[in-house]
Amino acid sequence: MSGRDLLATASTGSGKTAAFLLPLLNRLHGEDARGLSAMILAPTRELAAQIGREFSLLARNTQLRAAVVVGGEPMNRQIEELRRAQVVIACPGRLIDHLERGGVRLDRLRFVVLDEADRMLDMGFLPQLRRIMRAVTSPHQTLMFSATMDASVAEVAREFLRDPVRVSIGRTSLPPSTIRQVVYPATPENKNPMLLRLLKRPEVDRTIVFTRTKHRADRVARLLVRNGIKAVAIHGDRSQNQRNAALAGFRRGQFAVLVATDVAARGLDIPDVSHVINFDLPETADSYVHRIGRTARMGKTGEALSMVMQDDVVSLRAIEKSLGRRLERARIEGFDAPDLKCVEPSTNEKPAPQRHRQTPRGRHAAKPSGRRGRTSIGAR
Repeated sequence: MSGRDLLATASTGSGKTAAFLLPLLNRLHGEDARGLSAMILAPTRELAAQIGREFSLLARNTQLRAAVVVGGEPMNRQIEELRRAQVVIACPGRLIDHLERGGVRLDRLRFVVLDEADRMLDMGFLPQLRRIMRAVTSPHQTLMFSATMDASVAEVAREFLRDPVRVSIGRTSLPPSTIRQVVYPATPENKNPMLLRLLKRPEVDRTIVFTRTKHRADRVARLLVRNGIKAVAIHGDRSQNQRNAALAGFRRGQFAVLVATDVAARGLDIPDVSHVINFDLPETADSYVHRIGRTARMGKTGEALSMVMQDDVVSLRAIEKSLGRRLERARIEGFDAPDLKCVEPSTNEKPAPQRHRQTPRGRHAAKPSGRRGRTSIGAR
């Protein structure tokens, strides 16, 4: 409200969206603003759409309008909305499309919000951010929100913010204390039936099941449907209409289970999720915290159940080390549960000789994974 730039970190589910929307609406309400006055950038279509819904709810008794600008939606409709809007809520890729076509001007912005900044950097959006911010030529206030604060986020803050106020709420590396976290040892053969058993427990209500890959998300969703569980998959390969329909159906209760990749692990606020199940344990503690943060939001309780195989033990140890405690273990009656042991290499074994050879070129050369590129395009 004082106009200072802001760098804020807070744990997932703590209400960051309202923290920037309410003061922004208060500043804009009552002004005779023509053209865009504020820009909110988000890393994914789902998060941008969610911010748009929250804006509509909070601004319903004002004359303020917001245009949600994301990939997968008609450009012409977005252009019409931009002409009437005072606020643009956008993913970086699609906003650059509008800039290149001359459909939007950012030279009169007074407020810029960078939401989930760490996620935007993870998805490779830094070049797009720099290009967009160069188009913001007027004096403006910049608010940067992030669930984590690592070196890359701090570097971006130094680049885009001027003498910011720093606000940090809670320990952002830890999940809410109201989440019960349980590890279920599993084998490749029993993961599917174990998942079905967990989902059919009477206390399991609205559930998000996380998988590591898009293919696995589709496969798990089909497994659940075949066994009489109303489930739907969401991931980057699904069209925007399919993703919107999946989220809307899950919110309405049409689907009891949302099977998702990490596209749904950050920022999305889906009320009353009773359980999060990691069908595939994530490789990093940061991903784990954000996944399980889809439950127990705004002070409510929830459970996070993780199916862990022997191959996941190293990741499990890293997660527990980051959390500062050993997670509760449990077994499901009727299923063999392996002892999860971290196998250390024998000191008597000689390491295999390393072979040095020139990096091949041409079609046999190793290709980069392209994860950042694919994710950035998918979030346009």
